[in-house]
Amino acid sequence: MKLKVVIHKEEEGGYWAEVPSIPGCATQGESFEELLTNLYEAVEGCLFTFPSRFIKISP
Repeated sequence: MKLKVVIHKEEEGGYWAEVPSIPGCATQGESFEELLTNLYEAVEGCLFTFPSRFIKISP
């Protein structure tokens, strides 16, 4: 599965990212590597918590 991610660099240092196709799915990290780790966890958590909002299952 491919998802578009928007990454923002903070002026104070660090990064934050959002996944536009998953409302409310956002995370942050002090380094880019930490951001990526947190991003995988955030997407997994959002999809696991609300799978029916994002995955269409035919009866």
